[in-house]
Parts: sequence; structure tokens; C-alpha cells
Amino acid sequence: MTESATQWDTLIRHALVFDGTGQPPQQRDIAISDGRIVASRPVLRGTAAETIDASGQWLMPGLLDIHTHLDLEVELDPGLAEVVRHGTTTVLVGNCSLGMAFGKQQHGEQNPIVDCFTRVENIPKSVLNKCVEAVTWETTGDYLDHFGQMNLGPNIAAFLPHSMLRIEVMGLQDAISRDPTEAELSRMVVILDAALDQGYMGLSTDGLPFHYLANEPNTDRRIPTQFATRTELKRLLQVLRDRDRVWQTTPFLDSKLETLLNFAFTSGRLFGKPLKTSALAAVQFVTMPGAVDGLLKFARLLNSNFMRGRIHFQALATNFRMWGDGVVNPIFEEMGSTCRLIAKEYEDREGRLALLNDPEFIAEFRRDWFHGREGMSLAHLKARLGVPDINVIRDLNLMTFDGAPVPEWDGETMAAVMQRLMRYQGGNRHEARSEAETAAFVRFPAPILDDAEFMLHLLREYDRGFRWWVDTANLDPSRTFELLMDENTLPGFNDSGAHLTNLAFFDGNLVGLKMAQQRGVDAVAKLVKRLTRDPAIFFGLDVGRIEPGSQADITLIDPLALQAFDSNANRRLEYRDIFQHRQMVNRSDGVVSRVLINGETVWQGQQATAALGSKPLGRALRAGKRIPSSA
Repeated sequence: MTESATQWDTLIRHALVFDGTGQPPQQRDIAISDGRIVASRPVLRGTAAETIDASGQWLMPGLLDIHTHLDLEVELDPGLAEVVRHGTTTVLVGNCSLGMAFGKQQHGEQNPIVDCFTRVENIPKSVLNKCVEAVTWETTGDYLDHFGQMNLGPNIAAFLPHSMLRIEVMGLQDAISRDPTEAELSRMVVILDAALDQGYMGLSTDGLPFHYLANEPNTDRRIPTQFATRTELKRLLQVLRDRDRVWQTTPFLDSKLETLLNFAFTSGRLFGKPLKTSALAAVQFVTMPGAVDGLLKFARLLNSNFMRGRIHFQALATNFRMWGDGVVNPIFEEMGSTCRLIAKEYEDREGRLALLNDPEFIAEFRRDWFHGREGMSLAHLKARLGVPDINVIRDLNLMTFDGAPVPEWDGETMAAVMQRLMRYQGGNRHEARSEAETAAFVRFPAPILDDAEFMLHLLREYDRGFRWWVDTANLDPSRTFELLMDENTLPGFNDSGAHLTNLAFFDGNLVGLKMAQQRGVDAVAKLVKRLTRDPAIFFGLDVGRIEPGSQADITLIDPLALQAFDSNANRRLEYRDIFQHRQMVNRSDGVVSRVLINGETVWQGQQATAALGSKPLGRALRAGKRIPSSA
């Protein structure tokens, strides 16, 4: 049959194609049949059931989100429209030692999904319980298999989560109170090895010191993975090393030495064979701006010919803007006093108020609030040197109201409001700009002498009823782009599906592409490779390509809309029916003109198509297994 007589399902014409190789883009036509790319040439002559004119558009492989907590949402909304709308066609789940690979794992009072996810990912228990109700499997194999019975939008790839593995073998209470026996550790090794056979990418662990459980009597205990010894880690990581699979991890911030020793597990020089390691995170923190430079220098050493490591640090393309509902904010878990407040049930306002009025708690809060911020002390010196004991931003000049109980406060920093309050309390009554602000000022204790008292009053008066945000990292876009392109990082970390009312990075990859666009199409081509083919190869996944035979997961972007795109102006808090709760989301409408998954258009213009969530399109990706070209 001649090419002119060929019948395709879809023909995309006149697109500027970034194929994922990093090479400069070329204008090409793309033909699709049976969900696969079957031809890619400067000009294709033939007929198709649908022809898409992509003149002036960028065409690239569907983007990968390499760090998500969408394990829960996908069970309620398998189309995952909130990620697809930003050009994402593959998501990685099971991160940070948490996931659903073993099903509900409920035994007696034990409810691990709720107990682990509530505080670590700031997701209310009411939302988590809805997700648990949707669980129908009990084994790791059945977990991956069940995606085949769902109307998936994006493709899903999973890590085996270490906290859940420990719970499966030891039970929740024992997993946070003792070391495993030799028999239990051997069973973990067997389960992990079998999971790799089933197609899991590897194992995820976590070391962040503010990741606590949410069940009584364990609200002062961290999630199970953090109780593992180096011996346990070494045994499990050896399985990954032998199988060339990936260890996803976070720093063990309690001990910088332990962090460095654990990252050194990647070294083939020290352990016989390199271990692929994907670690959080290459971001430039406000409180310790130089830390990322030290981290990447260490990565360069580990990845050198001498150490023979294979570690990269996941990079976020956007500014790390974090919202809080009163004290409900991930960063406040780091301080002992506010950690106690967050440990109270989400609706337990009376419990929080009792703490806030307790003199001992007030003294503890004040110590935490001012630690390292003032006085002649080692803590203050360390903070000034960029190595603080506490990384929580407590500068009211950097904290901005966004959802305030007094309308005039919205968009203002807390410092500006406090300064106006202090002038009001000093006798300048005209400082209050409305009756609402006057009523609010009157209820403050007088005099307010410092920002700790100001914050304490906000928490007592409004509890979770005032919202605010702070940029904790990546304030310099130029430096952020350098981090995206560093050979020891991998961009695509967006934390999608986590921290329901606190974060919104779904569009992070688009922010990175906009930064690249400002530097020319060659920079765009290189970043497209880093957002598609590079992570696909590293994690062993069969995606990320624009070439004949590959699955037709395609993102089309309007470069003019991208040029005008402002992520910060398009983050919003919206009520979502699937959760019966609000969630922080992004809107990049118009930037991504079309998304195809398995050859089917799932997003067009500013809305999802009828296909998204109504038919199976994406698939459970099995690491190390490539589907036949005829599939």
C-alpha cells in the first residue's frame, strides 16, 4: 500500500517537534494509529480520521511528573484532570515511603493510610477515608493490576513504599517501636524482590523529621520508615542495586552526617555496583541559600569516576510557595510547639485553644519562635551563616495574608498589619481602615510588643480561619533554571496531589519551559529531554519519546500563551466534589492547547474531552518492561 493511500487515526500537521532527544526542533507531521506513533516526517501525505493543524505549536512527548502523591486521588478520579491540563501524561506514585501498594492494611484500630498520610501530606482524614473506601486489593501485584480495570488518564508508575512495607511485615505499632527480626527483614527482602518482578520502579524511603503519624497514641512518633537502621536499609537497597532499580529518598535532616552516609549508598566504589538514587531536593531555600550548592558538590563527588555513583536531586521549577490555614502548614511541623497544635484533630478547635492559653505552651512557643532569630547565641550565629537549627520562616515581612478574616488584610504582609495595629494601639485610631479592621484591632491584647504575640492572637482568635502564604525557596528564577539544568539534578518534581490546601505545583514543568523559552529553542529542546526521555530512562519506563513505535502520549503547547503565562497569578483554592473539600490547584488554560494519551485527545483548549476518565487510556507502567511495538 502506498503512503498516499494510508489511513491513519490521527494526523498532526505542521508542528514544531521537540522529540525528547535534546536535538533542535524540526517542523514535522506526526501520524498516529491504534494509539501508537506510526510515522514522523517533514511532510506526510495521506488521509486520517482526524487531522490537527498544529501550525505555530510546539509538539513534545507527554511530560512526566516524577514526584507525586496522587496515589489517593487516582482512586476517586482516574482521569486526573488536574495534572493532564498542564501537559502531564505520566505520574510516579508511592513516594516518600507512603502509598497504597498493600491495600487498606487495616487491622483493629490500625488504619495506616489515614495515620500516615494525614500529617505528612496535610490531607484531612475525611478525604483519606473516602480514598480508603475505594481500595479493593491486598497485594502488590493486584495493586498494579487493578489499574488495568480503571479508566486511567495518565500512565501510572509506582515505588514500593517502605513505611507500608514495614507495616505489612511488622504491624504499625511494632514498626515504630522496634527493629525487625531476621525473619521479618528476610520477608521484606522477598516482598521487595517480588515487587520488582511485578514492575515497581524501586523502593521509597523518607527521613524528613517533621513527618509524623496522626493516630493516638502515636502523634509524637514519626512514620515507620524513619525507624529503620542502616543494616535494614543496606539489605533492602542491595536488592535494588542488584536489579538496577531506583531508591527514592529524602534527607535525614536530624543528622547531616547520617544524610551524607545514606546518600553515599549510591556509590559503586563503596558497595560494588552503583545504586540509582533519586533524592529530594535541589531547591534554594530562603533560610539556607547555600545548602543546595553544597548538596550538588557532594553529588558531583558521588557521581565522579572515582565514586561511581548514580544520584540525582529532584528539582522544582517554580518558587516554593506554601499556604497555611492558621497553623496547619507542613513547615510548622518542625517546631515542637506548633507540631503539638497540628497533632490535634483537624476539627478540634477547643483542643488547640486550650494549648494556646496554656502558660507552659506559650513559653515553649515563644522559645521556638525566637530560636536563632535574636540575641547572642550559637543558634543565632548559625542562622546568620545559613545553617539554621530551625528552617521555619518566622519573619512576618515574608508572610502574606491570602484569605484573611479582615478583607483589607488580603495581599498584605503580616508585618504591615502588625505595624498598623501597633500604631492603632498607640493612639492613632485612624490607622483602622474599616469597621471590620477596627473590630479586629480591638480584640488584640494591648500592647502587642512582638510578632510572637501577634501570631498567638491570630491562632487563638481565628484558628484555621486565616490563610497566608510564604515563599520558602526558589526566589531567584535564574538560579532556579540553573538547578533545572544541572547534570546532577532531574527536573519534574511537582508534589502533585500532596498538601491539599498548602501547595500547587501541578504546572511546574510549564514554568520550567517558560524559563527555557526565554533562553531560546535550543534550551527548550534540552529541557524537554530532561522532562521526558531522561526520567523515563532513569526510572526504566517505556514513555518519553516521539518516534515511530512509541505510545502516542503527546503534549502541544502554544508558545505565545506560554510567554505570557504567570504561575503565581493562577494558583487558586477550589472546592472539589471528589474530595468534598477544597484544594490548591493551578490554571494554565491556553498554554497547553492539546494533550493526547494513547493517541486519544484528552485535553483541548481549556477543558477535558469526554474521553478523559471515561475510557482506559493510560496504563500501569512496569519498570524495565517495554511494550511490543505492535501492541
